[in-house]
Parts: sequence; structure tokens; C-alpha cells
Amino acid sequence: MSGSNTPISRSGRSTPLHLRDIVHDVIRHYRHEKDSEAHRIFRQSAGHKPKGTLPQTVNPDEETIPGIEHPGSTGVIYCSDRAMANGFSYASSHEWANLGQGAPEVGQIPDAPPRPTSIPLPEDSLEYAPTTGVKALREAVANLYNHQYRQGKLSQYTYENVCIVPGGRAGLSRVAAVVGDVYCSYQIPDYTAYDQVLSAFKRLVPVPTALDAENKYKLDVQQIKKDIRTQGLEVMIASNPRNPTGQVIEGEDLKSLVDTARDSSVTLIMDEFYSWYMYPEDEEYGRSVSSAEFIDNVNQDPVVIVNGLTKNWRLPGWRVCWVLGPKNLITALSQSGSFLDGGANHPLQLAAIPLLDPERVMTEKVALQKHFKHKRDHVLKRLEELGLKVEVPPVATFYIWLNLEHLPAPLNNGLTFFEELLKEKTIVIPGIFFDINPAHRRNLFHSPCHHFVRLSFGPPLEDLDKGLDAIGRVLKKAKKEGGHAFGHSYKKSVDGVHQLDKLI
Repeated sequence: MSGSNTPISRSGRSTPLHLRDIVHDVIRHYRHEKDSEAHRIFRQSAGHKPKGTLPQTVNPDEETIPGIEHPGSTGVIYCSDRAMANGFSYASSHEWANLGQGAPEVGQIPDAPPRPTSIPLPEDSLEYAPTTGVKALREAVANLYNHQYRQGKLSQYTYENVCIVPGGRAGLSRVAAVVGDVYCSYQIPDYTAYDQVLSAFKRLVPVPTALDAENKYKLDVQQIKKDIRTQGLEVMIASNPRNPTGQVIEGEDLKSLVDTARDSSVTLIMDEFYSWYMYPEDEEYGRSVSSAEFIDNVNQDPVVIVNGLTKNWRLPGWRVCWVLGPKNLITALSQSGSFLDGGANHPLQLAAIPLLDPERVMTEKVALQKHFKHKRDHVLKRLEELGLKVEVPPVATFYIWLNLEHLPAPLNNGLTFFEELLKEKTIVIPGIFFDINPAHRRNLFHSPCHHFVRLSFGPPLEDLDKGLDAIGRVLKKAKKEGGHAFGHSYKKSVDGVHQLDKLI
């Protein structure tokens, strides 16, 4: 019986069939990554080498002074660097189509309130602001959440439940800095910065859960309950609406998630930056989503909400955001902020206060949803005309999670597709950046996100068409010349560094 399953090697020793297959599979995939120029460029970038597999020699590009190592860049930063290697500059950005953009267009859109054009600078705003933020802005945030999500509820937010932070990443970092030694649950795919947070703050032990297209990348609350019981989870982090898939949980599903956190004493960290980007099919514009709607007691339920002006108000350059949660959390965040970032910009905090007026917010939401829904529908239609039908269309955010598996190799992986579009002056984000993989051990070809790219319909419509035209040119070239025309002749980001070393 064993002879039928155990082949004899040339040395005369037997190797179990399944083990031999596993070894061959590993070698085959290792060669794939090694032989792909796009993948080699990615691995050569500082901070992107596998960790913990084999002892590594010191890389002079990564370790410039003793004890310093690169944490790895988020997808947008890496892709911007690669675009610059291909001639992109901010001075000539109008010549490019940035479909990798993780921010919405910032100009005036139809029927929206006027955009801010000036910032008052009262003398007291030249002083440091408190690390928890200006009290009047904290009150405005609490009032907005009570108005939108907590009408008729006994427990209401106050300014003591709000901490103003200089950007969403700063908010996540402050929260991570006050979390003890815990198992932290997260999902794949999700926001790229979670990878760096889970890598930098070692007390967070990452526990991944893969979401699948068959279930529309939906959070499975029953699976989360099981993981809490069997794996001892104490913290869970998730974006909702979800970056990059454009999906959302709301209503009873979101209530069940909040109830689970409360009943299981698990801290739920909710990244809700895209809460306004909802696209109703029934023309019911103005609705938004937040876990704040289902919290019983704002000072006892272990739910932490991170949001800000960046996406919903379309003011990414202001870096004014907030963390909402129980009072004792806000006290801890004040302390971590004192050594991490020192607080948000004082004049911009003051300028933000009138933007949170509930009546103005409703006008802003309706205009935003109409405008971005039109752009979403336009991009989806054009992609389908190009033969790129989106399996799970976005119902929220301004992202499209595009599967490339049906394209001819090597265009069927995100890194190569990205590099080929750089030649056409177009930027997208390879899917592997949304594979939250803090140790970077996984072979890139094994990643469940390897065959995807994220497209953003955040930019203005004319930029979207420019990028879609570029995708069309690449696909036309593939049809005419075949796969041999792709996967090579890429400009190296590190050339400039090496040339500088020679000059020095």
C-alpha cells in the first residue's frame, strides 16, 4: 500500500508523494517570483524583503545606521516612487492618470457647498493645540455623531469621547500604542497601512482572516465569533466601508458585529473614513454608515471609531481627523499623542468647526454621493467594454477591486499590470499591498491578492478616462503581440541611488 503512494528517488530513498508535491510547488513558485522582473523590483525596494525565513545579510540600502530598518512602504508610496522612476513628477502630474490615488478629487463638485479658500489665523491659534484637540472641534464632532446616529438614545457622545489627531494613520498609531499584548484580528484584503501598524507595534499579534469574492468580501460575523472563542482574540481592526473592495456591512450585520464586541469584551477598531461614499440604488441619497448607531453605552462599549476630513469632506491635505471612543480611551490617546505626533494643526482645527454643521454635512453628502456614483457607473461601463467585467462591483468607497486572472500571462498579476501601465503614464495599485502580511514571508505568487489591482475613481472624470484609455492600449497590445511583449524593460527605482553612490 505504501509503495503505491511513495515513489523511489534516484538515491533509493522514498519520499511521500504529498511532501514531494509540496516541495516542487514551493520551488516552482519561488522561481516564478525570482524570474519576474516586476516582482524583483518590488523585493529590492527597502522594507519589502521576506522576514524571518532565512538569516539575511545587512542590506546597505535598508540599514543606513545601526539599528535602523525600513518598515516597508504603503502601496500608494511605493507606486508613486515607481512612477517617478518612469518620469512622473508633481509638476507634470497633469500628463499622467493616477488611478492609484487614495484620495478623492478636492475641487468643487455640483451642488456641494463652496470649498474653503482661506484659513483665519487668530493669534491664539499660533500656540500648540492640546494633544486631544481643540475643545470646540471635539464638541462639533460629538454633536455630529449624536445628530446622525444617536438620536433618541440615552447615551450620547460628548467632547470627552473625541480625540483630534493629525491624520488617520496618526489615529491608528495612537490607538496601537496603547494596546497591550493581544491577538489582533484583521481581514484580507484591507487597507495597506494596517500592515505597517501590525509590523511596528510588536505587542499586536496579527491573526488574519481571508475574505472571498463568493461572499462578496463580506465580514463573516459568525466566523469572527468562532475566532474569538478558539484564538483568544482581544482586538479586531477593520475598515467599513471596505478599502479596497468597495463593500460595506450595515444594518443588522453591523449591529451584530458591535454586539459581538460588547458581549465578548473584544475591542473593535473601526476605520470609517468612507462612511459617506454610499451608492443607493433607490436614489435615497444622504445616508451614511457608522458603528456609532449600534453602541449602547458610549463609555462602556469597546468600540473605537477612526474618521476625519480626509475622505468625506475631501480635504486630505488638512490632516484633521478624530478618534471616537470611551472617555478612558481618549485619556490614553492624549498620552500616546504627546510622544507620537504632538497633535493636529491648530488653525485648521478651528477652520474645521463650521464644516461639521449637520445641515451643511447633509448637503455635502448628497452632492458627493451623486457625483461619485456617476463616476463609478461610468468606469464600470468602460471596463466592461474593455472586457474587464468587475466580479464584485463596489457599493461604497471610490475603489474598484479588479481581478486580472483571465488576462494572458504575465499581465494577469497586479505587479506586472502596474508596471506596464507606468509605461503608459497611468498608475494603479497592485493587489498585493492589500494582503496584510506583516512578516512579508508569503511568496507573492501565493497571495490571494496577487491577481488584483485596485482602481480609484477618486480623481476627476477626465483623468479616469485618460487612465482607461491607457488600459485599453495595453490590452490591445496584448491581443496583437501576445504575452512576450510584457514583463520586461522596466526602469529601476534604485538606479539613481547607485549612480549617486558612484559620484560620491
